[in-house]
This record gives sequence, C-alpha cells and structure tokens, in this order.
Amino acid sequence: MLTAVIERPPQAPPAEAAAPAGATVDERALVAAAARGEMAAFEALYRRHAGRVHGVIARLVGSHGARAEDLTQEAFVRAWQALPAFRFEAAFSTWLHRLAVNTALMELRSRGSRPQDDGDADALDTIGSADSAGHATALSLDLERAVATLPPRARAVLVLYDIEGWKHEEIATELGMAVGSSKAQLHRARGLLRARLGEP
Repeated sequence: MLTAVIERPPQAPPAEAAAPAGATVDERALVAAAARGEMAAFEALYRRHAGRVHGVIARLVGSHGARAEDLTQEAFVRAWQALPAFRFEAAFSTWLHRLAVNTALMELRSRGSRPQDDGDADALDTIGSADSAGHATALSLDLERAVATLPPRARAVLVLYDIEGWKHEEIATELGMAVGSSKAQLHRARGLLRARLGEP
C-alpha cells in the first residue's frame, strides 16, 4: 500500500488559492520576497494573516471603534519595517502574532491604568440576544461582546492567558504588574464574564 502512495504522481496545490490561512507551503518564499522589498509578496502575507492579527488586537484593546483597525495597520507597518531582520528562527505567523500582541500591549501601556470607554455603552444590553445564524454563533458573539466590555487590564490578562496561552510570568512582565496581580486580574475577568453571561 505504501508503494501505491509513492508511485502516485504528486499533485501540487495552486500556489495561493489552495493554501489555507496558516499554510506554510510557500510562506517561506513569500517572507523572503517581502524581506527583499517585494510589495506583492507582503500583500499576500497580509491577506493570509490580517484576520488573526486584527482578532487578537481587537480582543486586547477592545473591538469598538477604529482603534483595533488602526493598531492592525500599525502592526503590519512594524512587520514590514522589521521583516529584513527576520531570520526564520520561528514560524512567520508566530513572529507576526507576537508583534501584533506587542503592538496592542504598547497601546494598553500608553493608556496606563486609566479606564477607557470603548465607545459602546449598549454592549451589555445586546449580550444574550439571539441571531439568525444560530445558537452557537450567538453564544460566540455574546462571549466576544462580553470580553470587549471587560476593564482593559482584566481583558488583557484574560486574552493573553486563556486565549493566547501565555504564562502569568510573561503577562506580568509585558503588562508591568506583579504575577499575583495577573492572577487576580484573571480571576476578576472570569468572574465578570460569568456574571455578564448570566452563569452562576
């Protein structure tokens, strides 16, 4: 059976179209071309990764208004500028994702601990409302909305710990807080989420 698989002619997927967003089939070549200044290669990388970059930034800084959009663009500008120094020591997607997180964290640090209005005072009113796409989608949207309404530092710790998989020591270093404060903010964020989603 192994011989049959080996004898079958390999079928190469079309360069850009068949590659899923995280595929590395031609990613290395795209990164190398973009590092040489080829704008088309960087645009292809942008199309592959913009959704994930925007998602993590929106979760960290709040998804309301144009701030997440602006920071997504800033992250890609920083990536374009830093790309010539990229040495493939990690996957490009990992490097870019970390750069996006750092861009969002710089925004949070620049705001300090001042509470900021994310511009959606009615966000809590929409939590729990059903939509025509179905129950699972409604729950997912409810969770996203609830996360967006958390206080900035609690939201950042929750996103970095529960979604991004960071350790409390890393979070504490990046956010300039004690490890105990990171744990306390995570506990606070989870409690607020449970209350806002109507769980006991």
